[in-house]
Amino acid sequence: MTVNLNHTIVAARDKQASAKFLADILGLQVSPDFGPFTPVEIPNGVTLDFMETHDDTIARQHYAFLVSEEDFDTIFARIEDAGLTFWADPAHQRPGQINTNDGGRGTYFEDPSGHNLEILTRPYGSGG
Repeated sequence: MTVNLNHTIVAARDKQASAKFLADILGLQVSPDFGPFTPVEIPNGVTLDFMETHDDTIARQHYAFLVSEEDFDTIFARIEDAGLTFWADPAHQRPGQINTNDGGRGTYFEDPSGHNLEILTRPYGSGG
């Protein structure tokens, strides 16, 4: 049996701004709107479909992106250039740091709607 994640819906206060933020940070493109969604396709074919919500609170979600060491450097430079706060941990207890979990590198930062985004170079539990 083959099972692959195809897409997920990401709640946003401003779907265009959130999609552009993610695309700009990761070096991707925002796809044309599809119905109520503004999609950003990840290179493995999965799309994050941003959808506006008018709720006062958005349930904070976590989205982790496995990247190469070279891509980490490029993306991390964009995070710094944008003046974003970043953390070495998901609980945001270690600001201004990256982690070296499993012999790789990782960091967390927030999108405009408060979702916790992560870039990492080694999957958790992969050793190192």
